[in-house]
Amino acid sequence: MAKQKANVINTTALGKRNWMLIWIIGMAGQIAWNIENNWFNTFVYEKIGYVPDVIAWMVGVSAAVTTIVTFLFGTLSDRIGKRKPFIVFGYILWGLATIGFGFTELIYQSLLARGLSIAFTIAALSVISADAIMSAFGSMGNDAGFNAWTTDISNESNRGKLSGALAIMPVLATIVGTIGSGFIIERFDYFGFFIIMGLLVISIGVFSLFFMKDSPTLSPRVEGSFGKQFLSVFNLKYFKENKELALVFIFLASYFIGFNVYFPYMLVFIQYTLEIEVGMSGLILGIGLIFASIVVIPASRLIERGKSPFICLLAIIVNTLGLIVVSISVPSTPYWVLGLGVFLVGAGYISVLQALTAWMKNLYPEKQRGQFEGLRIVFAVLLPMVIGPIIGTNIIKAFGTNGVQWLTDTIYVEGPLPPQILFIVGAVVTLFSLIPLYYLNNQYLNNRKIKNSNN
Repeated sequence: MAKQKANVINTTALGKRNWMLIWIIGMAGQIAWNIENNWFNTFVYEKIGYVPDVIAWMVGVSAAVTTIVTFLFGTLSDRIGKRKPFIVFGYILWGLATIGFGFTELIYQSLLARGLSIAFTIAALSVISADAIMSAFGSMGNDAGFNAWTTDISNESNRGKLSGALAIMPVLATIVGTIGSGFIIERFDYFGFFIIMGLLVISIGVFSLFFMKDSPTLSPRVEGSFGKQFLSVFNLKYFKENKELALVFIFLASYFIGFNVYFPYMLVFIQYTLEIEVGMSGLILGIGLIFASIVVIPASRLIERGKSPFICLLAIIVNTLGLIVVSISVPSTPYWVLGLGVFLVGAGYISVLQALTAWMKNLYPEKQRGQFEGLRIVFAVLLPMVIGPIIGTNIIKAFGTNGVQWLTDTIYVEGPLPPQILFIVGAVVTLFSLIPLYYLNNQYLNNRKIKNSNN
């Protein structure tokens, strides 16, 4: 009896050391992603001009780069049986790339000072390229390295708690990134901000070198040539035999397509359409998300009780209500109303991410976790971040009111600001994810019946 109890403890406990590493490495990565997903976009509006097309290109190109790099390094990490080198060097290079992004402003200002007519084109290409480079190193360290490592060290008995931590990290990073970053930008401007945040990410890479270890159960998996192993993850036969994972991926893509219709422009909307200063906009977004993070606690319990489909359904409803509240906001709207909308949107986002993170990790093949992180990126990043911003950009161009950004005393850029209807469209697109969720729920229940009957 005592022996059985010891086994239970071993399967459910991740250990203090691993939890420390999960939070430190994971939070640093999410703060870096938050910079890219939010402040790169406001940087474009502030320093380049009111050009939603540049943001759409940044998001789309970085999504494609993220997908390719995660596949490559995910396959390589599976073959050599190590995650640590990818985390260490990925984070260090990620931080350097973040610092490098700030130099795009200097390039643009130099070209403007010379009066070159192609200044804007070069600036646009510079920020898109710099964003892509940052995404490449971020994917190496975070997606192919860190996310695969968390799967290696966990199992079904503790992934409810693990997924709760991983789901709340983007929200906490957004809180830190919006409240803290807003005031840092006001104090040091964008260039100083990118240097500070880049150094933070570099320090975590160095920290990982000395303190983290790979899972003792991880071993190399070499199956033929690198190319053959790389392509093995695209075997459709596997998904015919594992319909539940295929449907999880489809639902993941459909939900986050709706999310990416509006999210890349959320801070731009608050700052420029609602005319709220940088520091206060970060405060509104941060406080709303602080309250939203509370949903992690009950959601973890429901996930461990097998209620992930219910969580996803409830999250879609809550998310939609939040988008409706945001859509009715105007410059005179009280801050607490906008904060309520942010809270509801954030609660829906956290719940879906938490449920799907545990769901996917439980279904990944044990020997292909690195590769399947790449496949997850296709549905969580590539498709949503290409399709969603295209929809969002066209809505902004069709319905947004024009704003003027003066770059110098004589040079200005005119372009549309994100309109309220953007969030209604995002809600409608998100509601379409109810269709794959319906089929996913049926498959989930069917698989649970089969598993219970076998036991």
